[in-house]
Amino acid sequence: MARDGFLYLSGALALGGLLRFFDFQPGPVPATTFDLGPAANYPVGSRTVIPNAPAILIHAASGFSALALVCTHLGCTVEANEDGFACPCHGSLYARDGSLQRGPAAQPLAVLRIETTDDGNLILHMD
Repeated sequence: MARDGFLYLSGALALGGLLRFFDFQPGPVPATTFDLGPAANYPVGSRTVIPNAPAILIHAASGFSALALVCTHLGCTVEANEDGFACPCHGSLYARDGSLQRGPAAQPLAVLRIETTDDGNLILHMD
């Protein structure tokens, strides 16, 4: 008798989960472009974390570049340190240029596209 009750309860829980699955409402699509403002706000030699992207904008003497701060292993947000970037989830390490130094990740950080508009603003493209 108790076993039958357990089976009914299990079935009701499974049905509830199935109903929640079909009722799922996805959130808004995340932005893929970010207006970073005037290029003059980022002096040569600066490395600026863009937390809502998540990305880092790098202004070297040769120009602007950007890296995604998403670990290529399982998608955790990496943290900047003196030597580069470290994944707090599983320990992958990346150099300051985004190249992979230690896994479990197998790929470097993604290089992102930076566009300078006619009025001098920087646009970060995540796609």
